[in-house]
Amino acid sequence: MQYQRIHPKGPEFSRIIAGVWNWADETINERCIAAALDCGITTFDHADIYGGYTIEELFGRILKQHPGLRNKMQLVTKCGIKLKVDNKPEHRIKHYDTTYEHIIQSVETSLKNLGTDRIDLLLIHRPDPLLNPQEVAKAFEDLYEKGKVLHFGVSNFTSTQFEMLQSFLPMPLVTNQLEVSLFKSDYLFNGVSDVMMKHHVGIMAWSPLGNGKYFDDLEKMQTLGVLADKYKVSTAKLLFAWLLAHPANLFPITGTTKTERIQEAAAALDVKLGQQDWFAMLKIIKGFDVA
Repeated sequence: MQYQRIHPKGPEFSRIIAGVWNWADETINERCIAAALDCGITTFDHADIYGGYTIEELFGRILKQHPGLRNKMQLVTKCGIKLKVDNKPEHRIKHYDTTYEHIIQSVETSLKNLGTDRIDLLLIHRPDPLLNPQEVAKAFEDLYEKGKVLHFGVSNFTSTQFEMLQSFLPMPLVTNQLEVSLFKSDYLFNGVSDVMMKHHVGIMAWSPLGNGKYFDDLEKMQTLGVLADKYKVSTAKLLFAWLLAHPANLFPITGTTKTERIQEAAAALDVKLGQQDWFAMLKIIKGFDVA
């Protein structure tokens, strides 16, 4: 496993990150945590809303059962979305909330559910049209001064939204978590990744396999499979390698509950994808050459 700072003033993360959004019971959590750590994956990506506000607590139970495990990992979580679910009857509609009060309350709840005294990295989950950057800045400052959150970032922000919020903060935003894959590569071409590189901000790449929904295109998958055979790897491993070859300091986030898939993602770091093959993969999905 490779370990790298996501930002010059940010935390050191494993280059592959374990995404827990689908770890829906305690058994899955225990099995997947063990599989990730065995592969050297030490960074775990949460959000308060995952599993309808249940997964942080499930994960926290495993940490409680295994004292000392917390210090072997980095915990990322997110806040700012309020889901309309049965266990939150006060939420009449799905909406965003990036007020000072909600950010503070969300972090306190995450700390309690995870059974930890600090969050390594807190992200604003999605850009909120009602976001008041001064309120967010105050919440971040208070959480940092109390040692409850060590680093801050955002998720799904455009470059303009990122720079606007950053201009109000005394500390750096150390990441922008974005949907990036061979199947959804817009951020690598529309200037967002360039602005992140300008600010030395690593990108946490969610849905690195396109959520699997593109795998039904048998013709494209077969063509990618030929290239995978050249490297003697699976197609999934090749897709991770495609992201890892980009200079924007991408940290792919797995989204699986299968231990063999976690192992496969970690092993993608050993694949050295050639430049022409990188563009060949892009052409297979886009259907045409670059301009």
